[in-house]
Amino acid sequence: MQKPYSQACENNKIAILEVISQYFDACTHILEIGSGTGQHAVFFAGEMPQLKWQTSDLKDNHSGIISWLSEAGLENVRYPIELDVSLPEWPVEGFDGVFSANTSHIMSWSEVEAMLQGVGCHLANGGIFCLYGPFNYHGKYTSESNALFDQHLKQRAPHMGVRNFEAIDSLAREQGLMLLADCEMPANNRILVWQKQLS
Repeated sequence: MQKPYSQACENNKIAILEVISQYFDACTHILEIGSGTGQHAVFFAGEMPQLKWQTSDLKDNHSGIISWLSEAGLENVRYPIELDVSLPEWPVEGFDGVFSANTSHIMSWSEVEAMLQGVGCHLANGGIFCLYGPFNYHGKYTSESNALFDQHLKQRAPHMGVRNFEAIDSLAREQGLMLLADCEMPANNRILVWQKQLS
């Protein structure tokens, strides 16, 4: 099959790598939530060969992810598992890092809540969660382009939309995740980095 392709993934991969490579430097096993096309997984796993990178997504996206992984032939990236964040049981274990890009504004808010709960439950103590995407602050857009993007999302589906940083961070704190960094990224995006507190 022809591989799916995302220009956004191509545009942002180097900037994202520069950030997550710092925070994943002590990690060994990464779960990617919502691998999409599979482009990020191939690039990040290739650039960070010390990591085992587990892709995941809804079943409909698996064939595209597999096409990227098969062509790359990397030993440290795993074929996708079916992961619906809204289900109480996740088919995962042993992860000390979680990465997700451009998912929180596509999910419904209840799914965002479920994702944070799942990360809090399954991430190892001391583990790192990196979440990439656009976010509002104090209920306000950070740019005109993000406001237009939010409008576009809501036209696609009412449950979609750019999320408020404060609301997501509150969910994270409820799950024992402490914010380590809020990194400015190109095109009015951010990477939010949390660490699971040792218990």
